Amino acid sequence: MQDSLVIVGAGQAGAQVAQSLRAAGFEAPITLVGDEPHPPYQRPPLSKKHLAGEIDDEALHLRPAAFYEQNRIDCRFGVAVEAIDRAAHTLRLSDGSQLTYAKLVICTGTRPRALPLPGAGLEGVVTLRTIADVEAMRARLAQPGRVAIVGGGYIGLEVAAVARAMGHEVTVVESRDRVMQRVVSPDVSAFFDALHRENGVDIRLNTGVEGFSGDDHVRAVRLANGEELACDLALVAVGAVPNQELAREAGLEVDDGILVDAHGQTSDAHIYAAGDCTRFLSARYGRSIRLESVQNAIDQAKAVAAALTGAATDYDPVPWFWSDQYAIKLQIAGLSQGHDTALTVGDPAAQSFYVVYLSQGRIAAVDSINHPRSHMMARRAIGKTYEEGLLPPA
Repeated sequence: MQDSLVIVGAGQAGAQVAQSLRAAGFEAPITLVGDEPHPPYQRPPLSKKHLAGEIDDEALHLRPAAFYEQNRIDCRFGVAVEAIDRAAHTLRLSDGSQLTYAKLVICTGTRPRALPLPGAGLEGVVTLRTIADVEAMRARLAQPGRVAIVGGGYIGLEVAAVARAMGHEVTVVESRDRVMQRVVSPDVSAFFDALHRENGVDIRLNTGVEGFSGDDHVRAVRLANGEELACDLALVAVGAVPNQELAREAGLEVDDGILVDAHGQTSDAHIYAAGDCTRFLSARYGRSIRLESVQNAIDQAKAVAAALTGAATDYDPVPWFWSDQYAIKLQIAGLSQGHDTALTVGDPAAQSFYVVYLSQGRIAAVDSINHPRSHMMARRAIGKTYEEGLLPPA
């Protein structure tokens, strides 16, 4: 095994671990295993520019193929890890082969949350996570039609914006009383609700879904109120769940994510984890958190690489996220859950404003809508009082 390192998961986090290790002078063999046939690629553009056809598959790639060869990273794409034998330090792969490791890093990410409803298996009922998902959606979006989106979060609304730009009829069905309710204030929800309605999207709030109808292909979404919403494509976008099964079956500690310490180490000293699949204790927020973001994938992967090369530092980030919808960019710094005060700065009607979330007088998060300056300043202001944060005027 000779200090060999295996990374399970060839997404943003997995690729970053390999890159950071080589940059730090790590000389031992590295194997990168991914269940998709593609080299590591960006996922955020999938629901935006990639779905719209503005960028192709190759433009998504994080690094050219030559990078992995030049850095002696053995890539095993299109094959899944089926089991971890912690005692033997081996992995069983779906192609029947086996890998041995001295250290293992799990970067398995998340998958779309499924809706176990009648008709959910019909052709044309889709989720969005991979290049293959986008290809399936594009085939349906090639002709004018009706798109139903179950879920009014980031992904649902981003796809709604792209589908409307393509000329499709779009309806968003949201079970809560406002869009993006889990992550933004009522003012921000109201802004994006109005933005989509002005662009012709039919938004149904406080509306549940009972199933999908059709013969071989979806023809309608059945709503809880008895209405049948005709559609040619139904996107289910109701959140994501961590791919923690591999870790759990190996006996690692999991709880809505693989539990790791401040260095990314799991309950096994030989196994680390990074990215969307992990859960860690944040001293900054005083609770255990699991983050689904490019920022976390990159920065936690760097922290794991540092720990593996003897330069460990505690990982406790200021999270940040973004969403592009039409010509509007939403940028979020920090986590607003548990805030006690929300202050809107500026006029939403001007399509450039921000919202400051305070918890016990200190800045917990800032949502910036077409206001990049407040976002950049917010990333340095988290944890300070509103006066100390020196956020810009509207």
